[in-house]
Amino acid sequence: MEHQAPTQYSVHPPSQFVCHHQDKLLPDWSCPARSMLIVLQSCDCDLLERSPLAEAQKRKLRQQFLKLGYAIAAQINQRGHLAALFDPRTGLPLLARPGALRLDDVAIVQAALGYRAASSHGCSIVLHPTWGRAVYPSTLISSAAPAVLEEILSEMRKAVDDRAV
Repeated sequence: MEHQAPTQYSVHPPSQFVCHHQDKLLPDWSCPARSMLIVLQSCDCDLLERSPLAEAQKRKLRQQFLKLGYAIAAQINQRGHLAALFDPRTGLPLLARPGALRLDDVAIVQAALGYRAASSHGCSIVLHPTWGRAVYPSTLISSAAPAVLEEILSEMRKAVDDRAV
């Protein structure tokens, strides 16, 4: 079985940026965004450095987020709510028509968690208090209330734990 890096999840109300620009991020949504899921994955190298290892890590962690994000979005949709996971590579929503703006995962993490950021070669990264520059951020936005999103995450974690036993 492939080793999976430590992952940090946190659920928040939408940031001011998301609230003010929802029509430009998710133009087809007729209801307001009510929650954001931030997923931070630890990685094996400093993501500020341009290297084959860093690029391979980004691809791997992006795929892990997409797999997780699609599963969470399906659960959200089954409960009658909307969900959009944002591609960490492009900032564009998946599962929804893109608008005129892209979502900046690093800015979302800064606003919601207060983590600092670093930039190099036009790329910004999160400075995680434990993992430093070896962290890959990603975001899912939903019309579900934060408590509903927390409940879905809890149920999914329990299902994974039950399978591990």
